[in-house]
Amino acid sequence: MPVSASVIKSADARRTETPNAVMTTLASPTQGSAARPLWRVDMHAGQQGPVHIMDSEQVWTVLAGGASVEVDGHTATLEAGDTIVLPTGARRQVAASDSGLVAVVAGAPRGRASLADGTDRGVPPWTQ
Repeated sequence: MPVSASVIKSADARRTETPNAVMTTLASPTQGSAARPLWRVDMHAGQQGPVHIMDSEQVWTVLAGGASVEVDGHTATLEAGDTIVLPTGARRQVAASDSGLVAVVAGAPRGRASLADGTDRGVPPWTQ
């Protein structure tokens, strides 16, 4: 019995733009029926995401540029080729380096975000 595979063409990738970055959904439960969402993050130099907490693990791999990632008060500096595993419940903030940031991220389906003050931000649309 042949195995069926979902193909998501580049032209069909879903883009979500925020004030901090552009997220391109490469695969997700609603795009290609993927069990785990996978997305690309593009940030210009000087851009940074909000301080937030995810209720699930995320794995970030830097493809180009770099980032400073603060995780529970500790800062990691990432360059192209580096990967960071952000644990469930960790307070985090990602900031692009002077050369910007291009990363690919894998996360959990239906992972919820909250701000540091506890405000529920829901499930990010690029992971759905």
